Formats: sequence, C-alpha cells, structure tokens
Amino acid sequence: MCEHHHHPQHEEKNKYEQALCKYNTEVDDEQVKAAVAKLIAEKVPENDTPEVKKFLMGSVELTTLKTTDSEESVLRFTERVNEFESTYPDLPHVATICVYPCFASIVSQSLEVEGVEVACVSGSFPSSQALIEVKVAETALAVHDGATEIDIVMSVGKFLSGDYETVCDEISELKATCGDKKMKVILETGCLKTASNIKKASLLAMYAGADYIKTSTGKESPAATPEAAYVMCQAIKEYYDQTGIQIGFKPAGGLNTVHDALVYYTIVKEVLGEQWLTNQWLRLGTSRLANLLLSEVVGQETKFF
Repeated sequence: MCEHHHHPQHEEKNKYEQALCKYNTEVDDEQVKAAVAKLIAEKVPENDTPEVKKFLMGSVELTTLKTTDSEESVLRFTERVNEFESTYPDLPHVATICVYPCFASIVSQSLEVEGVEVACVSGSFPSSQALIEVKVAETALAVHDGATEIDIVMSVGKFLSGDYETVCDEISELKATCGDKKMKVILETGCLKTASNIKKASLLAMYAGADYIKTSTGKESPAATPEAAYVMCQAIKEYYDQTGIQIGFKPAGGLNTVHDALVYYTIVKEVLGEQWLTNQWLRLGTSRLANLLLSEVVGQETKFF
C-alpha cells in the first residue's frame, strides 16, 4: 500500500508520507456511496426529534462571508446573537459567529453572549492562493483582534500536485500562529473529487495540527456532501484510534435544509459515536440553517437571524 506514496526522487519518505502508510487510503467511491445511502435510509428518521434539532442549533456557526459585509451589517449580525439569548432563553445559542478577519474586533467587542466563539476565515480564504507569509500575517492579526477560532483552507493545488510536505508545513506554521486558539482546516472536498483524496487530505491535515477538519468553503461546487463527510469522519475515527487525539468535524456549504443537518448529525453519530455529539466537536457552517432549525423547534416559520 505504501508504494503509492513513493516518489523515486525521494529515497527517504517524509514524515507525512510515513504517517499515511499507517492507514488504508485506497477508498472505493461506490462503496462509500452505498454505505451512506444505507445509513441515511436506516438511521436518519430516528434522529428527527426536537432534542436533536435543539442540539444542532447550538452547533451552528452563524456565518457571513459576503463581499458586501460592512461594519454596520456585521454589528447587526452580532446583535441578533446577543438578542437571541433574551428572546429564547430556553434554547441553546449558536456556537460561533464566523466572519472575515477585518471584522474580528467588531464581533469580539460587541458580542455579549458567554460561550459563543469568534471564528475568522484566514490564510487567503477561499482560494488559499497566497504566500505563506501573508497567510501567517492575516492569521496573527485575526487572533490579535479577538478571533478565538481560525478557519484556513488547505493548499488544494499543492495537495493535488502531490506536494504533501508543503501542504503540511503550511498547516503546521498556521497552527503555531494560532497558538491555543482552535484551527479548522478546510479541505475543499468538491475539488478533491475522490474518496481516496479526501481520506489522505483529512489525515494529513490532522497530522499537521488541525483541531477540526471542515468540508468546504461554500464558494466551490459541490460543497459539503454526505459522502465526503462519511470519509472524513472515518479518517477522524482512525486517527483517534491510532493517536488518542480527538479532532472535531465541520460540514459547511450546501447545508440548506433541516434534513441536511440531520444527515450530518447521523453520520457523526454512527461513524464517530456519542463522544462527538457535543457542540465542541461537531459544528455546522451555515447561515440559512439557523432560521430553519429555529422554525422547526418553535413550531412556526421564524426568521430571527
């Protein structure tokens, strides 16, 4: 199996290729598709409950990443989260507000709700096409301005070229820049195409220092898919079994319905188990889903956010 990662020009395998050799990364796409279809048909209905929907509300990363975002719009966005707590005292607040780094300070200064994280996309999101020095600077500034979590995009072009070492070195350097702040690595699974690539990218990101792995930026198509989620969760489980390190999971992009959210919840529950069913380990990157979940929980159409 390891010969797949052998480059004749490197007599020595680098540490990341050695790490990949501990896992089966030859994953069959058709088998994944079949397993996911079976899981959705058999297991999703039992999770379609008010309790699960409430839990999912508390896992939402309320996200605004628009070209038209402004200090005023982001302030209003944050104030909705502040108001939610008094309007719905019995419901869990969202997990995170996710914005561009230039809005980190306005969110962190105006957010009043205990326990809501301030996440920033960084490292030249969504393309990740920038010099590492620029990615480091942007990430350091976001943390300095109050970001408590950082979402970066793996260098997908370098990954697809087989340059795993540079991909991993960049992730490690950005994790070092984040310090004790959690870092999510976006794999952009729609660009990786195959289950094998998704498995390899997941493992490399975790070995390089990711605290979470995330499906997509939402700017490429397809974004999150249940199949990609299934492969990523399998990688998280195998990595945990091998290292004892628990890594979080975040599907993002294309979460358009409550059913979509229930599918991802079910995949996490079945592949990773109860230990991952907290809003520390499972996050949903979305803006429209919060209102849809809220509407179902309160029993009438509600556009709060």
